Amino acid sequence: MIGKVNDDFFKKTILPETGALNTKVIVGPCMGVDAAILETGDQFMAIAEDPIFPGPTTSPEDFGWITVHIGASDVAVTGIKPQFMTYSLLIPPETSEEYITRLVRSISLSARELGISIVGGHTGFYGAVTVPTIGGITVWGIGREYVTPAGARVGDVVLITKGIAIEAVALLGSELGNSLLAAGISKELVEKASSRIREMTVVNDALLAAACGGVHAMHDATEGGLARGLWEVAQASGVGLSIQRSAVILPPDVKAICSHFQLDPYEVISEGTLVLTVDPEKAGTVLNAYEKAGLPAAVIGKVVPRAEGCRWVEVDGRVIELLPPQVDNFWEVFFGALAQG
Repeated sequence: MIGKVNDDFFKKTILPETGALNTKVIVGPCMGVDAAILETGDQFMAIAEDPIFPGPTTSPEDFGWITVHIGASDVAVTGIKPQFMTYSLLIPPETSEEYITRLVRSISLSARELGISIVGGHTGFYGAVTVPTIGGITVWGIGREYVTPAGARVGDVVLITKGIAIEAVALLGSELGNSLLAAGISKELVEKASSRIREMTVVNDALLAAACGGVHAMHDATEGGLARGLWEVAQASGVGLSIQRSAVILPPDVKAICSHFQLDPYEVISEGTLVLTVDPEKAGTVLNAYEKAGLPAAVIGKVVPRAEGCRWVEVDGRVIELLPPQVDNFWEVFFGALAQG
């Protein structure tokens, strides 16, 4: 298996082992929740942790940007602005000082652009490390209010930003562009997919929505894509979902590249796609904010009572159960294609 551990192993082996109990932990480790919420006096701290590694041809500038935005996204989806971070940079012994300098500078610049202060970390050379790797980036922020994926309410509308399979096509376009061109996919679509590297963030998406009010739940559709992101919100909130598949944003480059690799675009990693549930009276305000910011967004369904279940409603009216994929097939396809050159 490549990627996150499966749900059963997580629940049986990881989840029970969380150290000492502390009453200041308001939201701790659980399925589908990427940031903890801690009580700090009369405010709340949102804190998240992520490992990051680059693709074979990822520039240090893109690697640095991705590092900060992936870490910051997990905090932003709580509605709390990311403010501080630390990171551990693990480097193969042969890595040049020039590469390290460019990467560290990019991390600093990307953090500065988001108003995040880097307050510590670790940098070192290790023989066991084969590519420069962020062993962990920890990001946190403090605010007076927060949201979680567990806050969806019956009657909310469900929105997404940008589209689906953002991270999957960004990596496939960036690393396998020549093979995609050789397969007959247009240069325009390949270049669009590659450019989505800088769409692998929901920081702005989440903070814009939170500022509008009426947002009850937010979640970044990472591994397992939109299907898993939606399902996790429903499970965490104890609700059902009715999702119109035809309303989901499916950009042409995403459709073409996922089709080429026989990947389901609804079920592959999509860092950059924000799933949110919003009070219907505030949905227009959120959509207007996104339009002004130049962020594509769409209403794709509604939150329904749990007894109605989670379902896709197809364009012909058929209803299909919405289930999370057991495995995100992107990783096997991606690394298999890289190995074949």
